[in-house]
Amino acid sequence: MRIVFMGTPDFAVPSLQRIASENHDFEIVLVVTGRDKPRRKKNALPEPTPVKQSALELGLPVYETDDPSSAEFASVVLASRPDVIVVAAFRILPPAVFSIARLGAFNLHASLLPAYRGAAPINWAIIRGEKVTGVTTFFLQEKVDTGSMILTENVTIAEDDNATRLAEKLSVKGAALVVETLHLINAGNVSVKKQDDSLASKAPKLTKENTRIRWNSRSAELCDFIRGLAMKPAAWTTMDGKTLKVYKAVPLESPISLPERGREPGLVYIDDSRLLVRTVDGWISLQQLQLEGKKIMEAQEFLRGFRYENREQPLLLL
Repeated sequence: MRIVFMGTPDFAVPSLQRIASENHDFEIVLVVTGRDKPRRKKNALPEPTPVKQSALELGLPVYETDDPSSAEFASVVLASRPDVIVVAAFRILPPAVFSIARLGAFNLHASLLPAYRGAAPINWAIIRGEKVTGVTTFFLQEKVDTGSMILTENVTIAEDDNATRLAEKLSVKGAALVVETLHLINAGNVSVKKQDDSLASKAPKLTKENTRIRWNSRSAELCDFIRGLAMKPAAWTTMDGKTLKVYKAVPLESPISLPERGREPGLVYIDDSRLLVRTVDGWISLQQLQLEGKKIMEAQEFLRGFRYENREQPLLLL
């Protein structure tokens, strides 16, 4: 079975590797990914995508594009004569491309559809306090993330999972699901289930605005928000006029006695080498953070070098 694989980030790499390992059944005739660009810093040298790196290591042909709607791209895919197109964390494909595959095109999505349709399902599942998520394979259709489902598998979200760790778990589970889906298609044994649109929820793209910490929230919600964005792009706030990224925080379970300097959400209190922040229903302890221009630090290391100039005024995170 001739396969065109399309993907970009680390999440897609295990699926590519698993398909390649099944070379007695499947032939990957083309790997499609994004173009090289700076990935660590804006002014750094261009780097290949994780999928391109893996494809080159596997000796597979690679085509790079940032415009899947171009006529040239459709021609390249058509010339590859795919039986199946497999998509894992790539761009939105137009019908002119996904309809080329003889046996269909399917996507690996990192949620239990129809929950968390959109660009950031892993992040929003944690942010919303979910205890279980999963992976789904589904046939592509024109409206994004709405196609008929092929296979699903549940994955538990552990209390200490952040978005990065959960993505790693889902990528491995997803790779197995992709290969199982391919075997079903190859054998002609696919049965599909239509998504119930009434149960759909959204996982919109992460932006500067929707990753900002809102301190007028409950402690548990704030901790879920922070771990749902760690380690990238990271939840952020401002401290004394500088951007502060927060990668890990936990609710403070025992009450603390404070000087009467206000109880406004975002109020900072340093207690026994802990960096505590007021919420609407208590306090959270920031455990891993990064001030603008500095490296990522544990709270104790951060506080050893911390200086707040205006000690007469309460320090607020905004």
